[in-house]
Amino acid sequence: MNKSSIAQRMQQNHRRFLKPAKLNLVSLMDIFTILVFFLLINSGDNEILKVSKHIKLPDSVAEARPESTITVIVTETDIIVDGRPVATMDDVINSDGVIPGLAKELDYLASKRIQLTAEEQTSGRAITILGDHTIPYEILKRVMITCAKSNYRDLSMAVTKVANAGA
Repeated sequence: MNKSSIAQRMQQNHRRFLKPAKLNLVSLMDIFTILVFFLLINSGDNEILKVSKHIKLPDSVAEARPESTITVIVTETDIIVDGRPVATMDDVINSDGVIPGLAKELDYLASKRIQLTAEEQTSGRAITILGDHTIPYEILKRVMITCAKSNYRDLSMAVTKVANAGA
């Protein structure tokens, strides 16, 4: 007895669906290869400084990119050097110019690398200060004085880059 065309089609579909599915990985590998090259090319454009969520840097139209240096983060409550808290705001307020905890940490970091390049001998060691935009200048001034006394005279202030309004 002949089967109807619908029954024949159903039987073919059942046979076809019983076979295991084949996965073509060639196009998937092409996509991942392109993605890897894209990420490698664009990874050099990332910011070097890691800024805490609790700090809002001042805005600037500066074009210079920051270099990788020792970072001093000044928050409303603490002073942090490369991720380690070294002083509180009470220490800063009670100090007369030089902040003892910060000076001790900077001297320790300087002792780890005694050799200075010719540029460092003339302008001092490089350091980057990240301060919230609400921090009073008097506190930043004490931080800068402490850095200068510890031979970290090449000071950089971290800012958030904004578009140049005049361009």
